[in-house]
Amino acid sequence: MRTMTRPRVPDERDFTSWLRSPTVTARVGVWLGVCFGLAFVTGLVSHWAQTPSPWLPFPTSPSWGYRVTQGVHVIAGTAAVPLLLVKLWTVFPKLVARPPKEARDLVLHGLERISIAVLVAAAIFQLVTGLANAAQWYPWRFNFRPTHYALAWIAIGALVVHIAVKLPLISAALGSDVDSTALDRPTLERGPGVISRRGLLRTTWVATGVAVLATAGSTVPWLRKVSVLGVRSGTGPQGVPINHSAVYRGVVAAATSPAYRLTVAYGDRQARLSLADLRAMSLTTASLPIACVEGWSAGATWTGVPVRALLDLVGTPGGSEVLVESLQEHGGERLSTLAGNVADHPHTLLALALDGEPLSLDHGFPCRLIAPDRPGVLQTKWVGRLEVAT
Repeated sequence: MRTMTRPRVPDERDFTSWLRSPTVTARVGVWLGVCFGLAFVTGLVSHWAQTPSPWLPFPTSPSWGYRVTQGVHVIAGTAAVPLLLVKLWTVFPKLVARPPKEARDLVLHGLERISIAVLVAAAIFQLVTGLANAAQWYPWRFNFRPTHYALAWIAIGALVVHIAVKLPLISAALGSDVDSTALDRPTLERGPGVISRRGLLRTTWVATGVAVLATAGSTVPWLRKVSVLGVRSGTGPQGVPINHSAVYRGVVAAATSPAYRLTVAYGDRQARLSLADLRAMSLTTASLPIACVEGWSAGATWTGVPVRALLDLVGTPGGSEVLVESLQEHGGERLSTLAGNVADHPHTLLALALDGEPLSLDHGFPCRLIAPDRPGVLQTKWVGRLEVAT
């Protein structure tokens, strides 16, 4: 009679690959830490830029600043994916290590495992949801921006704790030759197998570079021909990509109605202007990029009425905050707030034309907001009302 044997739970001793060495892990970890650091700092910039009334006004110069920082944010997050996969593969044996028997060691082991679990879970969550956001795919019910922001602090905090705990080992590993066995577990194979440690590192750097090249064209125009996975890396109406069309937002009738009037309100003062009235005003032309939180951006030349000139029609004092309201009835882009420094900037326009042609319907006809160094999600299209905060 055959006896059934239960499968044995894997132990770190079962993972003997020469490649699973601290000397490899530390080198991959350095670049993963750089990517996470860049993504965290630029993510803070993006959160600041999207805060309606920050205590410190977001700068309007350089006009392309947000285009660069958000592009770096998405590129760094993309580069982190292959780096994180390789790092997790190299340290996986430690994740299944048997806990020590001594009580004191057991407590330290448990705390270390909890911090690692938090770090791995937060890192995976940030990368998966960040890439999904870049692709505008939202298979969840939570609000992406505040959740992503909160988890960023958890991820970076767990990363700092992890580095502090492992700093002696990291320092020793980086100070050793990559083929050194001094820090290896005793059960590791001696000598390279199918691939050397340097070969694994070179493969990791190449994979990271390919991931960046395949997506970075969304931000870097001259890479668009090779960025086959770049979101919005092509063209759109009038040569500039869009996220949402007029049909999708349900504004076609309101935007094309002969009865359209832009309302500018300050307290009990109001001005109502037709499209012809707007076109008859003194117009300004400025080259400003559209830069979206998903990481794509495009440069364009806009012509329109400075918002400051419209506010002057109703006697608005300088430095006033302005609520911009779209004709669309629903959606996160229906309302946006112009801080005083943005509203007063001479290149903050209610644009009527794009690259010398009247705005297409999908780009916000009859008029849209365009302002320097401002996230695309806040560059409100199909503007129907400007209301000064009082």
